[in-house]
Amino acid sequence: MSTEKQLFTISVYTENNVGLLNRISAIFQRRHINIESLNISPSEIEGVAKFTIVVNMIEVNVKKIIGQIEKQVEVIKAYYHDLDEIIYQISGLFKIKSELLFEERQIQNIIKESNARIVTVNKDFFVLEKSGRKEEIVELYNELSVFGIMQYTRSGLIAVSKDEMKISTLLETYNN
Repeated sequence: MSTEKQLFTISVYTENNVGLLNRISAIFQRRHINIESLNISPSEIEGVAKFTIVVNMIEVNVKKIIGQIEKQVEVIKAYYHDLDEIIYQISGLFKIKSELLFEERQIQNIIKESNARIVTVNKDFFVLEKSGRKEEIVELYNELSVFGIMQYTRSGLIAVSKDEMKISTLLETYNN
């Protein structure tokens, strides 16, 4: 077990109850742990939510956090993985002046080379969407920022594990 800090993805399967996000974030806050990324979505089982939380810490402390999270009444199961054990994506949205799309040939090249896609275009602005690893989104941001970005936002990490977690079986018995 490594004693060096690294990024871990924590997957928490829960009942979808009001106030749970506050209690889970308080677990991190009490330990002065910064949450790098947070996403909450439906899971593969109806009525069960999945929290995907990214933290930078040592593995022994992640195990302690998992134990604390699983003590919450609404939590069904929590797992942690390092980035090599998951398949993940992040999305970025970039709002840019429309005139640049037509006047700056380089913008068209950047869009094509980055595999970004144009979501919408109007007379004032266009919006690009790029999904991939964080480094890819940051690289696109750096390339576009030279021309001026009107607005930018990046999603939290979403992930599935490479190994079967057998959560579906657990959740099916939970719902019966």
